[in-house]
Amino acid sequence: MSISRKHSGQSHETSALIAGIAAFTTWGLIPVYWKLLVKVPASEIIAHRFVWTSLFLVGLLSWQHRWLEVKAVVRSRRATLYCLAAGIAVATNWFFFIYAVNIGRVIETSLGYFMTPLVNVLFGAILLRERLTRWQIVSVLLAASGVLYLTFGYGRFPWIAVTLCTTFGLYGLLRKKSGTAAIPGLFIETVLLVPAAIAYLFLLKTKGTLVFDHGGWWLSILLISTGVVTAVPLFWFGYAARYLRLTTIGFLQYLAPTGSFFLGVFLYHEPFTRGHLITFGLIW
Repeated sequence: MSISRKHSGQSHETSALIAGIAAFTTWGLIPVYWKLLVKVPASEIIAHRFVWTSLFLVGLLSWQHRWLEVKAVVRSRRATLYCLAAGIAVATNWFFFIYAVNIGRVIETSLGYFMTPLVNVLFGAILLRERLTRWQIVSVLLAASGVLYLTFGYGRFPWIAVTLCTTFGLYGLLRKKSGTAAIPGLFIETVLLVPAAIAYLFLLKTKGTLVFDHGGWWLSILLISTGVVTAVPLFWFGYAARYLRLTTIGFLQYLAPTGSFFLGVFLYHEPFTRGHLITFGLIW
């Protein structure tokens, strides 16, 4: 019995590792998608993300016959509160990420997500009492040195980067503490904020500033597709957060900013300084 449980745990860890890699690779390349929505205000995009993600998850939960899991989460006041807090944290993260990408600060988002693993490791060590190995400590110190070098050499306080790393680090902690399965937990996170999202979209419509349905059919399709673009990597992340140590997730998170860094430098031709080069080398 114990051997069976051991193999089952190893299987979950392996699949969670794959899911984590998939999630962070997707997030590293996602600025390309948000650039297509540059004409839409970040606040409207966030509202659409909640509405269409919830609808996508309704279909997915129905197809998988998992509504009993959702009911179990709702019955737990503790789990529901954690999901609500996680939803607010990720909404804040989404807003500032999309805002930064669409004003041409992709490299600063990369800096923010390079800093996020340090926040996760800090949360894991202090709040969850996860122990670091000697080499993990060395790795964290090297990465921290690179981030500090770039931060002080940035020329101004990177407030977007700090906001991104804090909110996503907090989201990872809350997601882990909620103890919910990936899809039901994600559904609760998003559906709790859907009423506010719908109210905001109606407010924009009454003011005549709603881009959806007025910016062309292609833009409307892109906004609807935010449900899939949002839900799939978050589902992978939720699964990884449930079965992996927070410190492991912290190191996986370097995949996303690495992808964004390359996009910012080579695709969008944002400034690449000696400070960026030194930081990138230290983090790797």
